[in-house]
Amino acid sequence: MLKGLHGLILVLVILFLAGNLRAQQKFTLSGYIKDSLSGENLIGASISVEGKGKGVNSNNYGYYSITLPAGSYEITCSYAGYESFRISVILNRDRSENMVLSPRMTTNEEVVVYAKRRDGNVRNAEMGKIDLSISQVKSLPVVFGEVDILKTLQLLPGVRNAGEGNAGFYVRGGGADQNLIMLDDAVVYNSGHLFGFFSVFNSDAIRNISLIKGGMPAQYGGRLSSVLDIAMKDGNMKKTVVEGGIGLIASRLSIEGPIKKDKASFMVSARRTYVDALTKPFIKKSSSFYGSGYYFYDLNTKVNYKFSDRDRLYLSGYFGRDVFDFNNNQRSFSANIPWGNATATLRWNHLFHKKLFSNTTLVFNNYNFAFNATQNNLTFNVRSGIRDLTAKFDMDYYPSPQHKLKWGAHYTHHVFKPNLVSGRSDSVDFIPNNAQRKYAREAAIYLQDDWELSDKLQVSAGVRFSNFTQVGDYIAYERDQNGNKTDSTLFGKGDRVKNHGGLEPRLTARYSINDATSVKASVSRNYQYIHLVSNAGSTLPTDLWVPSTFRVRPQISWQYAAGFFRNFKDNQFETSVELYYKQMENQIEYREGYTPSLKDPEEEFVFGDGWSYGSEFFVRKNKGRFTGWVGYTLSWTWRRFPDLNEGNKYPARHDRRHDLSVVGTYELSSKWKLSSVFVYGTGNATTLPERFYIINGVLTQEYSKINQYRMPSYHRLDLSATYTPVPKKPRRIKGSWVFSIYNVYSRLNPYFLYYDQTGSPYDGTLKVDARQVSLFPIIPSVTWNFKL
Repeated sequence: MLKGLHGLILVLVILFLAGNLRAQQKFTLSGYIKDSLSGENLIGASISVEGKGKGVNSNNYGYYSITLPAGSYEITCSYAGYESFRISVILNRDRSENMVLSPRMTTNEEVVVYAKRRDGNVRNAEMGKIDLSISQVKSLPVVFGEVDILKTLQLLPGVRNAGEGNAGFYVRGGGADQNLIMLDDAVVYNSGHLFGFFSVFNSDAIRNISLIKGGMPAQYGGRLSSVLDIAMKDGNMKKTVVEGGIGLIASRLSIEGPIKKDKASFMVSARRTYVDALTKPFIKKSSSFYGSGYYFYDLNTKVNYKFSDRDRLYLSGYFGRDVFDFNNNQRSFSANIPWGNATATLRWNHLFHKKLFSNTTLVFNNYNFAFNATQNNLTFNVRSGIRDLTAKFDMDYYPSPQHKLKWGAHYTHHVFKPNLVSGRSDSVDFIPNNAQRKYAREAAIYLQDDWELSDKLQVSAGVRFSNFTQVGDYIAYERDQNGNKTDSTLFGKGDRVKNHGGLEPRLTARYSINDATSVKASVSRNYQYIHLVSNAGSTLPTDLWVPSTFRVRPQISWQYAAGFFRNFKDNQFETSVELYYKQMENQIEYREGYTPSLKDPEEEFVFGDGWSYGSEFFVRKNKGRFTGWVGYTLSWTWRRFPDLNEGNKYPARHDRRHDLSVVGTYELSSKWKLSSVFVYGTGNATTLPERFYIINGVLTQEYSKINQYRMPSYHRLDLSATYTPVPKKPRRIKGSWVFSIYNVYSRLNPYFLYYDQTGSPYDGTLKVDARQVSLFPIIPSVTWNFKL
């Protein structure tokens, strides 16, 4: 009897546990988010569970995974510029569900989004992250009609330009080299064409743009200030599409389409300027500058193949080049100056499990600058650049809707070529004892944990350990006070010369006050092992990339930020206020009185500290016929070097007290779209002569303290109008005209200042006047864009 009772109790317990386990059983819904017209994967799309307050975002390859208890759910997928997608699912097993979103068609009526969701700027724990759509970038007026991603980013708070027309940018007081710029996972070391006036990014080849200026996730490293992550288009999986544009100084052509429908696709995009070809017929052969010219070109390519639902392979590349030829026949002098980037990226996506996604990447990167000059029988050559081989392995794990883990390892082998000089005179070759190649290995491992602890609190915590080792072949010289070599140490191939490294913790937290309001805070530590050292106020291709060595230490920063985020009228308006403070160690400048020479550049460096702080205000209207934003930054950026400015602090060159951008776009009709941009900024800090002396008949200048003066303030207004005809009958070719005016009221903004000397000191007529050089007055332009 007792045995029978025990058996009955055991059966009841097993049935209870089985029912309980069944009730707690969970299943995973996963898949890819795709564009219905092109088959492109959509990055950062939002997948939400109605009535549950739960959701996830698709990763950099459009993949999502969400695990829920067994049951029935309404799932909504939304993405900026697309119609929301809604699906009903019954989760009684793991399911794979690809979601296809249709681009939202432009109409004269205000767009209404019925699937309400909390905006990412309020909901996510990430701070200082901004995603831009290509349509936004293309709608804004630009100089010479050339669409420019980097110039659009300069309109955002906390991001300022490097000078009139320059594609370089500074983020929250950091230097131009402190921004990690990546194109399909390949680092871009020189982001500018035409000595920095245009960026190297052809908008026709770009799919997604993300800028992170604070609270950098642990998978990114090697820079102090920001990450600009740019993804190229994968190529249309559905049909062949040809598009391009013809402008005043450049033309573009892109072709994309399926190699095998829904299985493999390709994309090829090219751009070239033709100012040299247009002006060449007008330069007479008798001119002393006959044969001179300048042009640049870009080529973006990509192919991808879907082997199965679990495996996909991508191969992409970028090749860009500037070529400047100068001839002076009267002096028998000629120069050829080419520079540019070449990258190749091979990526393999593999799905180990519904919750476990991996990406393996191999990258080749090569940046070169060359100066080749000939005068009579003398030939002179200078080479500089950097070449990388990189391997990455990254894993995404989705244990629950509230929890996402990411970890991985990165390794890069660097080869630096700082100012390699050679020459020839008649039959005599000479190679001066100048800078040698430098070799280094950079490695990192990281772990990132994004965890929504409750409906109110979300934390994104990460840690990164990075290491940088300078290795041989290398000769380390010891010098006396006069700079003469006294001793040397030889390091063989692969021998360790100097090792640097450390932990880089990252933490960001978000507290939601309600669905439309949140506060955030972040702290991050970053190491930077390679440095761009400039002797000018803006980035130029002549600037040198140098590694951390036994003499040059890595840059280190701590950045603290806090912000208040509030959306209004069903997310129609988003507003934010962010405060930041950044401390930077081991900043690099050239020594006082530096002049270019054949010595190793690192022997001319001095080291110090920097810090910056400020506040950023942002208001953006996201919906309706009128959209745009207002961004304002109030900031201070300081430097202190024991060997410069008598050891006193001074404002950095890119210190700007006030920075204002106002951007607006208005859908006037189905045919016309109007856009405007107004920018204002405090003038750049600069060093100027304060006194002039005549010494042995030569005018000599005595300069002020470093960056003691300010150039005049910078401001301009740009306007553009886009006309898109609407034919009565469908046509194979769709075209649009973009009319733009850069610098409408022709403000002569300062590019640099110099002093002009007239008269003679001997008869008392000597006069010295300050002169301002400006680049761009009012510039109208027209571009025809087409698509078939």
